[in-house]
Amino acid sequence: MKRTFTATVWQEWDWFVAQCLEVDVASQGETEDAALANLREALKLYFTPPVATVAPQVRTIEVEVSAD
Repeated sequence: MKRTFTATVWQEWDWFVAQCLEVDVASQGETEDAALANLREALKLYFTPPVATVAPQVRTIEVEVSAD
């Protein structure tokens, strides 16, 4: 599925910074095109679901809390 996002791009010293306005993801590159390409890759990673390398263990714990 493809989604469209809005990005702002600005220059900081020798680097261009690209930031997505819809989600808190940003990247940089030596050119504006490189910064946008890196932002695309960062957004793909952001929306990739995590995959556990080890199956999680579900446990119960008891905690004493005050009755205040």
